[in-house]
Amino acid sequence: MLILVITPTPLIDIVQFSDKRKSIALLLFAEAAGMSLWFMTAAVLPEIARESALPVERQAVLSSAVQLGFVAGALFVALTGVADRLDPRRVFALSAIAAALSNLSLLVLPLGGNEAVFMRFLTGALLAGVYPVGMKIAVGWGTRDRGLLVGSLVGALTFGKSAPFLVAWLGGADWRLALGVVSVFAAAGGCLVLATRLGPAHAQAPSFRLSAIRLAWTDKSIRHAYLGYFGHMWELYVFWAWVAVAAAVSYGHHLSPGEAESLGKLTAFLAIALGAPLCVVAGFLADRVGKAEVAITALLLSCAAGLLTAMTFGGPVWLTLLLILVWGAAIVPDSAQFSALVADRSPPELAGSLLTLQTALGFLLTVFTVQAAPAAVAVAGWQGLFVILALGPLLGAVAMLPLRRARG
Repeated sequence: MLILVITPTPLIDIVQFSDKRKSIALLLFAEAAGMSLWFMTAAVLPEIARESALPVERQAVLSSAVQLGFVAGALFVALTGVADRLDPRRVFALSAIAAALSNLSLLVLPLGGNEAVFMRFLTGALLAGVYPVGMKIAVGWGTRDRGLLVGSLVGALTFGKSAPFLVAWLGGADWRLALGVVSVFAAAGGCLVLATRLGPAHAQAPSFRLSAIRLAWTDKSIRHAYLGYFGHMWELYVFWAWVAVAAAVSYGHHLSPGEAESLGKLTAFLAIALGAPLCVVAGFLADRVGKAEVAITALLLSCAAGLLTAMTFGGPVWLTLLLILVWGAAIVPDSAQFSALVADRSPPELAGSLLTLQTALGFLLTVFTVQAAPAAVAVAGWQGLFVILALGPLLGAVAMLPLRRARG
């Protein structure tokens, strides 16, 4: 009789653990697939530019349109509460499939026209139904290991953003094939997320509140976390969007144009993808040594790698490749920790609003930085741009110092 009383609880725990492992695995794959659409045009930019005689300014617009669309989409999701009123898995699936179709439209639209820019904007807006909604599904599966869950999801989206560069490298000069493959991959991820389950900690998120705007400035802890995040975002998306082009320019001092361009794509894939497993490691460490400590370390390493890459730009191919890989590995592991710090220091009823505001402002900043990068290169060269980028994580690390754990 005693056995009958005590056995159901372990059985429930075992079933929940099995569901959690399966659901998180499927979610991570779906997240990577959906977010692979983000840098699709950046991955095939040389081919598009040659075919369409696309000026540098227009190339930057195609990249920054995604960021601007994501800001608009994130605010829409937050203000309408659509991920709470509907099943978040369905929101994720529909967003990923619609984003894939939007991406496919580039096969028939003139790439130098406003229609293509709008479709990239729309793709970014739809991806706001993939990343934040995926985050909501992930955190529903735990509280004590939430840092690891969030870090794993950021790792998945990081790998997803590297995927177009790998596909473009494998596809060679056929940018249409690469674009089609990535679009199908994203749509498949959208379908796959429907097979996941919602965790026991899944709950309705609070709607956006305007009072969060004031608190983001008046609360010192939250303000420092915001400033650290802005320093991180200052360099992140410029690096991700332009690293293939920059690497090819550096390699061009020693390789033929075709070889330099091909190796630049492979470099971009490896540099972005290397950050993915380190996001998981950072999430694991953050719960043990401190979120601010992990973020500050990553910021300083990223700053140093950027400066070293600037100093050696145009040098031996192996050295440029190595430094860019180190930079790519260090540039993203701190990303999830800024959100976790804001969540830790926010009133529960304002946490969702403060996180939404943080994300929106950070991505709005990237619209400017990605768009301004070619102008900076025209004036100061790639070395000058890298030095400018390194200022972001340096200032971000300084801003984060007050958030370190008190040492007894």
